[in-house]
Amino acid sequence: MSPRMRNQLWRTQNSLADPHLAAKLVALSRLGARDLVYDLGAGSGALTAALARRSSRVIAIERDPALVRHLRRRFHDVPSVVVREGDILARRFPQSDYVVVANPPFDITADLVRKLTEAETPPRDAYLVLQREAAQRFAGRPQATLAALLIAPWFSVRVLHEFQRRDFAPAPGVDAVFVRLHKRGPPLVARGEERLYRDFVTAAFSAWRPTVAGALAATLGRAAAARLLRHAAVDGHLPPSRLDVSGWLRLFREFRSAPLVIRQRVSGGDAHARQLRARLRKVHRTRTPRDALDETRLAIWDLGTRSPRTSCEADEMREIGARARVGE
Repeated sequence: MSPRMRNQLWRTQNSLADPHLAAKLVALSRLGARDLVYDLGAGSGALTAALARRSSRVIAIERDPALVRHLRRRFHDVPSVVVREGDILARRFPQSDYVVVANPPFDITADLVRKLTEAETPPRDAYLVLQREAAQRFAGRPQATLAALLIAPWFSVRVLHEFQRRDFAPAPGVDAVFVRLHKRGPPLVARGEERLYRDFVTAAFSAWRPTVAGALAATLGRAAAARLLRHAAVDGHLPPSRLDVSGWLRLFREFRSAPLVIRQRVSGGDAHARQLRARLRKVHRTRTPRDALDETRLAIWDLGTRSPRTSCEADEMREIGARARVGE
């Protein structure tokens, strides 16, 4: 691995400085002695060690070869811990029950949460150290976000612990929290309706209109929008971000029984938004080397975790909404 890549890996990872804190986090996690636990982005092994005292099966995954060697030396005589080198975003998870407890790099938060919540067999629970801002977006608090709407039917999001920046080494430049993503049972939207739901909320929430009524009218047409709002008992004057998850779910339940011609107006919305997100992330990653940016200039754009910071990024997000509506 090149020195540059190694520097990037270390810079994006903030390890827990206190083993007692790691033990506290594991105690907050509802783990059983026989649970299969994945520690994603294991780093120096602070969480791994605490997990090994709680569970008989811990798989620690780390990308940095130097850290992998350190982990293998540290846990060579701990039979309950298996250390594996690899990219956590490329990792395949088992078809059986498992739990994730991890302190991942903040700059892969959106991709990791998407991978976990959309896995063929999602984890029963995912306990993650996240940037506070990202946690708020996934929880949909204090206001609704598209990121929250896309996981809420299948996972609840709850903050279990708030960190001090000095809890990490090196200390991050942002606040962090410990979050539980708990798989709902039963889900609020059946898996067979997942694609329709995702298309609906993506197209409507990305319509860039000041009210729910305007967003639905731009997406479905005025008559269909008025009918949905009336039957779902939703105040159409609310901004989309002020309508809570239950309101969006009521709208979707009415929408799924709409005529086919109405439902087709959102077809492919989520897929096209994903394609555009992937293209935009690629563009941002190739503009300037990460190490050439200081902390105040670094702006990582992601629809799921951050707001756009430039007019160019805002235009690109509007393009996502436009394409999602017309199904290009």
